[in-house]
Amino acid sequence: MTPRPTAGLPALVPALLGLLLVACRAPEAPPAGTALADPFPSQYRVAPHPEQLIRGAIVLDGTGRRLEGVDLRLREGRIAAIGENLPVDGAEVVEAAGRWVTPGIIDAHSHLGVYATPEVWANAEGNELTAPVTAEVWAEHGVWPQDPGFQAARENGGVTTLLVLPGSGNLIGGRGVTLKNVAATTYQEMKHPQAPPVLKMACGENPRRVYGEGKKQAPATRMANVAGYRQAFIDAQIWRQKRDDAAGGKEGAKAPDRDLQMETLAGVLDGQILVQNHCYRADEMAVMLDVAREFGFRITAFHHAVEAYKLGPTLAREGVCAAMWADWWGFKMEAFDGIRENIALVHAADPARSCAIVHSDDAYGIQRLNQEAAKAMAAGQRAGLAIAPEVAIQWITRNPARALGIEAHTGTLEVGKAADVVIWDRDPFSVYALPQQVYIDGSRRYDRRQPAAEPESDFLLGLTPAALESAP
Repeated sequence: MTPRPTAGLPALVPALLGLLLVACRAPEAPPAGTALADPFPSQYRVAPHPEQLIRGAIVLDGTGRRLEGVDLRLREGRIAAIGENLPVDGAEVVEAAGRWVTPGIIDAHSHLGVYATPEVWANAEGNELTAPVTAEVWAEHGVWPQDPGFQAARENGGVTTLLVLPGSGNLIGGRGVTLKNVAATTYQEMKHPQAPPVLKMACGENPRRVYGEGKKQAPATRMANVAGYRQAFIDAQIWRQKRDDAAGGKEGAKAPDRDLQMETLAGVLDGQILVQNHCYRADEMAVMLDVAREFGFRITAFHHAVEAYKLGPTLAREGVCAAMWADWWGFKMEAFDGIRENIALVHAADPARSCAIVHSDDAYGIQRLNQEAAKAMAAGQRAGLAIAPEVAIQWITRNPARALGIEAHTGTLEVGKAADVVIWDRDPFSVYALPQQVYIDGSRRYDRRQPAAEPESDFLLGLTPAALESAP
């Protein structure tokens, strides 16, 4: 990413030099004869920034509370204090009286970077449609950091963190990656350092359509879908047992050859990789819970989950999140029973334990997750469910953080957590609401008052009005 041109090429030189230094910094090599435990480590760094004091805001803190007229101190990338009339103590003061402040918005299901803008074949990296099970592929290896969608999500939607997933054409589509939504040259500079890896799985029509429809290749039915998951994990159990026997020194045991697919599936069985499961119908979600139980792993979240309202108590009891749209329904048979009250009903099934999430799965929807949450809140209210804004904000902050395995680090405005903060120009559930300022780890990554100072995708350089006006 490169800063937007404001004064011609000389203004770009320092930033370009900095990017080159980062790009050329080689990771430390492991000792000879050893393998890297994490071959693609995060290179994300908190940007230098002054201490901030956001003063006098209306705060929806993501824990279910609404706080009126309070201050937030951001120090060293964290929330240092929350309260009334906090002392300035040398901090940069951000006047926010009458403004609404929320945690940074988190999208639990995105394809930014792997289905990048512009939507052309060269940018379509999301589905490895060469076999029903492709657990060996990692979405991060297809992420294009110059996708303008990252910038649009940050500036229009206040999105500070997002989970980028492979597509849903395969039974097991590969690993996903959680990214900090910062301007970067490489995906490693965006990779969330605390987020665990995830595995994308898919139920229903999508894998059947890719492989079975007129192709005479399994899976052609939902029966074959389930058989495919089970066989993949049976193979992983066998591989894992050989690995563990050899590591434990069992007599005659021989370590299996490295197998990227088996390494990922064994990581799921070991509880080190979270399962994110594309699944629309309630009956299929119930089947997948049984599959997980058979092999001893957990499903962290069902995605799209159009019929999750039918299983609300079960999902709450099992501790499984449901990442849903506000009102997508009926566009294929497995979406036929979708209702606008879905998200609210999942939440209301057990407010203390339920994990309802509003997700995008869309390059445009990610820019208005606040509005999507507002629609879901309003649908619940029309159905007689008393859902307040301080509750609904959790659907796009705390709960997706839980599904991504980073709730201990972000998703709520609490002392000690990451200073991922959005200052809105009005009630964030208004159709007119826009982020005024966006902070990621306490660093101001967007300021609507000074848009020209913000980094811009290299892809857009030369295409924006500012660039065209400054061209010779």
